[in-house]
Amino acid sequence: MEITRIRPELTVITLDFGTAYLWRDEDGSLTLVDTGIAGQADAIEEAVRAVGADPAALRGIVLTHHHEDHTGSAAELARRLGAEVTAHRLEAPVVRGEQEPKPFVLSPFEQELRDSLPQLPPAPPCRVDREVADGEVLGFGGGAVVVHVPGHTDGSIALHLPAAGVLFTGDLAANVGHRTMPGVFNTDPALALESFRRLAALEADTVLFGHGEPIAEGGSAALRLAVEQLGEH
Repeated sequence: MEITRIRPELTVITLDFGTAYLWRDEDGSLTLVDTGIAGQADAIEEAVRAVGADPAALRGIVLTHHHEDHTGSAAELARRLGAEVTAHRLEAPVVRGEQEPKPFVLSPFEQELRDSLPQLPPAPPCRVDREVADGEVLGFGGGAVVVHVPGHTDGSIALHLPAAGVLFTGDLAANVGHRTMPGVFNTDPALALESFRRLAALEADTVLFGHGEPIAEGGSAALRLAVEQLGEH
């Protein structure tokens, strides 16, 4: 596990597989965006304490989508800490274990990449207390706007915090080796590209990705450059 303070209110928790983002508001309340794979609850609580916060202050867990490297530890953290779990209404049945997820539509490159990755533990079913849709506002970070960005999964969401200049992209975008790009392993690749372009139209200085390095400054510019490069191919 690695803990990186990007801003005074924002901490990146890099887990064994996956990333969780911890937001602390001025009143001390905490919000966690994604939770890594199953078995990471202890590590996440340790990270919360390491930045001088109390895990009991965790008020909300927001899941960008249902994949096991994002929701794996959500059920355990919600059980321990009583935090409200939020997901898009199309994602909630999968998170709860009531509905099977859609399969990926993979290019040959993506299939080869996927075959090279370790088998991840399944995410235990997790309750979803709040089902959201595009445009709803969550009560942290001065107002976190839910941005429905389907294509990776039907109910993938990003979170845009206009007052703070922050954007959480989920897996619709990645930033690997200082290159910002659309994410891989999508259920609808064409729709995912449309959603990626929508993210690039938002204003945010700090951009946090489902996979890859955060961009502390100039995040929107990096997303827009990636869109321009897509147009060249």
